[in-house]
Amino acid sequence: MNNVPNSADSMLKAVPVEFQDTATVGGGCFWCTEAQYQLLDGVLFVKSGYSGGHIKNPAYREVCNGTTGHAEVIQVIYDNRKLTYEDILEAFFTSHDPTQLNRQGNDVGTQYRSAIFYHNAEQQRIANDIITRLDASGAYSQPIVTEVTAFTAFYPAEDYHQNYFNQNGDEPYCQFVVAPKVDKFKKVFKDKLKH
Repeated sequence: MNNVPNSADSMLKAVPVEFQDTATVGGGCFWCTEAQYQLLDGVLFVKSGYSGGHIKNPAYREVCNGTTGHAEVIQVIYDNRKLTYEDILEAFFTSHDPTQLNRQGNDVGTQYRSAIFYHNAEQQRIANDIITRLDASGAYSQPIVTEVTAFTAFYPAEDYHQNYFNQNGDEPYCQFVVAPKVDKFKKVFKDKLKH
């Protein structure tokens, strides 16, 4: 895996491969989703990057122009003894507004779309079932517009995007956008956070 920090590398090595699963999701700016998923007990590693487009190895500027077809995503490796794929998607639907098409708040463009890139048929089934259930329950005032698409490739974002909130928490975007989402996430998942 590219650029795995030492602490994440030791976490990955501590969990046998047969208990590691991967999820790839996009819920707006990857700085926000990365910071939230890093808090969950059972998440071994989170990497920001790009998926769902038609250009190999896209750069951030290209993705921001909206011409590559990629979404900003995170790829999560988790311990399936502590978290299920349902747990991962529960966090996903809490971490952003899945009823906003091609945007999250002031971040506008197809790169900010709500997307689940499933790695197998079981993930696809679970994602579609959860969306159907949430829509039927009236959990949101508008229909969910989350794209559910087969995973094809993940391209890691540039190094400066990795672990962004933890390294740049004093920046205005982090203070006004990321921090409130992290605080809300902590309250919702207080029983599932790392200690």
